[in-house]
This record gives sequence, C-alpha cells and structure tokens, in this order.
Amino acid sequence: MLSFDQKLDNLATLALRVGVNLQAGQRLLLIGPIEGAELMRRIAAQAYDMGSPYVSVMYQDERMSLIRAQRSPVHDLDTFPEGQRDLVYAMAERGDAYLRVGGDDPDLMSAADPQRVATMVRAQRRVMRPVSDLVQRSHMPWTIVDYAVPAWAAKVFPDLPQDQAVQRLWDAIFEACRADVDDPVGAWQAHIEQLARATEVLNGHAFSALHLRAPGTDLRVGLPDTHVWESGGQHAGSNGAFFVANLPTEEVFTAPHASRVSGTVRATKPLSYQGQLIDGFSLTFEDGAVVDYRAERGEAVLEGLLEIDEGARRLGELALVPHSSPISQSGLLFYNTLFDENAACHLALGRAYETTFRDGTKRPLETLVAEGFNQSLTHVDFMFGSSALEIDGEKPGGTLVPVMRAGEWAF
Repeated sequence: MLSFDQKLDNLATLALRVGVNLQAGQRLLLIGPIEGAELMRRIAAQAYDMGSPYVSVMYQDERMSLIRAQRSPVHDLDTFPEGQRDLVYAMAERGDAYLRVGGDDPDLMSAADPQRVATMVRAQRRVMRPVSDLVQRSHMPWTIVDYAVPAWAAKVFPDLPQDQAVQRLWDAIFEACRADVDDPVGAWQAHIEQLARATEVLNGHAFSALHLRAPGTDLRVGLPDTHVWESGGQHAGSNGAFFVANLPTEEVFTAPHASRVSGTVRATKPLSYQGQLIDGFSLTFEDGAVVDYRAERGEAVLEGLLEIDEGARRLGELALVPHSSPISQSGLLFYNTLFDENAACHLALGRAYETTFRDGTKRPLETLVAEGFNQSLTHVDFMFGSSALEIDGEKPGGTLVPVMRAGEWAF
C-alpha cells in the first residue's frame, strides 16, 4: 500500500507526464491556491528534474475575491488588471505548459451579493479572453488537478472532524486520478485507450443529433455537420505533444450546434459556480438558446451566469460519461465540477472547443461559427446524467441508434 507522500508524488507525476506532458526545455506556468503549496512544490521539483528551464509560480488566495466582492465600490467591480492577463498570455502564447492546481471552498462566495460576483466574473472573463482563446484551441498543453483544501473537504464530509474529512477527500482524489497505484502513468495510458474506443464508435456514426431522455429531461441536441467526438486528451498546437486537460477525466465529448437545441434538461447534481451553489435547476431551450430556467437554490446566481453574454445561454459542449464510471460509483458528491462532471453526462453553457470541429484549430473562427460553433466568454459544465438516462443518436436520414440505456453505453 502506497504512503500519502508516494500518492502525492504520483499526483505530481501525473500532472506533468500525463496532464501537460512536459517536455525537456519547456517552461511551466503553475497556478494554484496558497493551501496547495505542498503539491505545487512537488510539481516544481519534478518539472526541474524533467529538464524545465523555469517554473513560473503564481499563488492565489480565493478569500481576496470575497473581500473584494463585499467591500469594493460597485463601479470598480467591472475591472480586472490587464497586466495579469498580459503576463499569462505571453507565457501561454509562447507554448509554456499551463498547469492549474484547483481546490476551492464551494460555498465561499455565498456570503456576497450574487450580482456583484457576476459583475466581477464578467470583467475577468472579458479581460482574460485572449488567454481562454488559447486554452480552448489547445494552443499550449494545459491541465487541471485538484488539492484537498479543508473547506472543500468539510463540504463533502460534513459529519467528520476536519483532519478525517481532509484525509477522506485525499483518498477520493487519489483513487479518481489513479494516483494510488504503483504505475499511475501506465494506468492512465490504458484508460486513454479505452476512452478512444468509444470516441471511434461515435465518430463512425456521424450523428446529426442526440435525443436525451430522463426524469425532467427531454432534449434534442443538434450536432454540427463537422462535429468531432474527442476524449481524454488532445495534441497541443505549439509543440504537437499529446496532453490530458483534466485529471481525472472519464468523458467523451463534442460540440452541440449553437442554434439547434430544443427542449428541457434538468440537472442531476448541484453546480458549484464561482464559490456559489446552484441546485435543483432546469433549463428550457428554443432554437439553441435558454428561454426559461428554474432553480431551487441559487436562481439569482444562475441568472448571472446566463447574462454573461449571448453565448452563455447556448451550449458549447455535450459530454457522455457512463453511470458506472469510478467517480459515479464512489457515491460522493464532490461539489467540484472537475470531479462531478466525470461522474455523469454533462452539458456546458458557453464557448465551444475548436478541437471538436473538423480541423477546427486550422480554420477561421468565423467559419466555425457559421457551422454551429458557440462563441462566449464563459464555459460552465453542469451534470444531467443518471442511471435513468437514455440517449438515441439520430442519423442524417432520421434513423435512430441507441447510444445509452440506463446510463450505460448501448453499443
């Protein structure tokens, strides 16, 4: 049985060798919470051992955002420092590997006015747009891996003392990320190959739409003629290296057509968004756009998300995850999108990925938009999958093909 230190070292190894696939001579941009310093130091040490000439480290304190949301004059909330954007953009555009360590308090921003938080988020997304464009196009290798901070652990395991809650959360993170085995890199290689097989089947069908049905959900999602299903990882445009953007990942995903979504979808898990929870919510679409919405909790937060821009009311991603995925079978609700989205099928409001269109990174954005690409400042995943989910794929001629039954692959 591996020790905690061995597992944490394995997580650092996976972030570098599987996540961003760091190459000798490549710089690393490492961003994360101050609570995650222990993991970030291990990542930096291994990066130098792998031949990185420099690791740029940026620590963040999420409580500073809460302080600003509560105390800043309202007219100043619509600003974000361009200098921070320029620094990150320069490194990303050069092709530096971009590694983010996450781990947030899911309820932190609930103490602030949702409208003030929404204003801050819009400003940050607007200013950071050039960086997010590089990320969405997979210009440079990037990945996200999470750290078990106490506030997050307390949310997942509210009945345990803090030290036990943190340990339980670490155990869940290590297991989901395959960091608790002797050969974690080999385990990931086998996993990526398995995901690739599902991708090949879906791409072979060339569906024109998918029909999603479950309690509270009856949604038809049209697909662009040039859509491509992806899974696991992509090749970075800057150096061609294969990288895995999310650790963990269990999904196979593509882009919906921005104007061809109709019906209603009900979320099956809470959404932790910018330190605020949205729960018990549903969205109704017509001609691709949200025309009605409801939420049992956080409806004002959901409204702020939908009002970021016109594209925030449309879909940019459809991802399929079997209900039997390891994260789903853990029975845990993580209140963290990186983990919860890999426990269930999910959709994303906002910007699509160029890589989910045929030769999408090589063609003008205007061309992709004409084919159904959704353009937005945001990209927010929410979960709709369950053991009751059924999905049919519609062929261009109208023939229906079973894709999922009872939340599992039907092929």
